[in-house]
Amino acid sequence: MATPLTAGRLLAILKNEGVKTAEYPGWTTRERDAATGKTFGPVHMVLNHHTAGSNSLATVAKNGVAGLPAPLAHIHLAKSGVATMCSAGRANHAGLMAKNAYDSFLNEKTTHPTPLKASGTVDGNDLSYGIETENLGNGTDVYTRAQYDAWVRINAALCREYDWSAESCGDHKETSVEGKIDPKGPVEGYGTRGRFTYSGKQFRADIAERLKHPASWSPSTSKPPTTPKPPSTPKPPTTDERLTALEKRVTALEKR
Repeated sequence: MATPLTAGRLLAILKNEGVKTAEYPGWTTRERDAATGKTFGPVHMVLNHHTAGSNSLATVAKNGVAGLPAPLAHIHLAKSGVATMCSAGRANHAGLMAKNAYDSFLNEKTTHPTPLKASGTVDGNDLSYGIETENLGNGTDVYTRAQYDAWVRINAALCREYDWSAESCGDHKETSVEGKIDPKGPVEGYGTRGRFTYSGKQFRADIAERLKHPASWSPSTSKPPTTPKPPSTPKPPTTDERLTALEKRVTALEKR
């Protein structure tokens, strides 16, 4: 069982991991525990989302949407890579998770099955940290390099704190029984890698790589030097080429 972090500790581990942070007013006490009669925790995983909109910070942190009060996540991650703290308690981000999918993250399996409602459901808001990453979610809006780097760091910070593996980090679409599609879309780049399409598998691989290093580590952005190709050795002339050259020399001599 993992006890939810205090607001101060949550902020501290993100800063230790090199995440640029900001604090939305009132975030330390804004939560959905009292209103729902439920308690946040124990926590067992991190759940990642896209906002499906732009300029979504106030919506996530304070305003919510029709039928779904804020906070809508614990952290809002901007295109700039700044993580704004929105809540340290229970947040409305996960909804119902399929138990078969949730169990695969709880037990840190290396593969995660398609979420099946028939397997039963659990309330993901009770047991997961939620990150809302700013993106339209239309499949073409790009996650910036700074944003993706911070995203990896945030997940790694929570895994490092709880001694979880990267397999405790999931996408909303990997657990939801409501057919969610987030996160999706192209990523500008990460480390020495250029543009690529977001996938949970690659995301977890990047988190796992980060967890091999101290929290202060940053991935290299310099591409390794390319080894120059050795100069090509000219091919020896063919017999016909030699004879043609000889004929030209004889002809030239005869003209003298």
